[in-house]
Amino acid sequence: MDEQAVILQRLQETASGQRISCTEARRIAEELGVSPRAVGAACDELGIKIFACELGCF
Repeated sequence: MDEQAVILQRLQETASGQRISCTEARRIAEELGVSPRAVGAACDELGIKIFACELGCF
């Protein structure tokens, strides 16, 4: 499974109601060893909104 597919799958498993917190998104990026930007792009692709954003990471 390629990196993008892993990110997409993880987001679909984690996001609740098409939303995910910034903290959760950053944790996913760290656990998967990818940049927050890659997770943010995957959220955009899936139509998942990031809330409670910290430091403007996404």
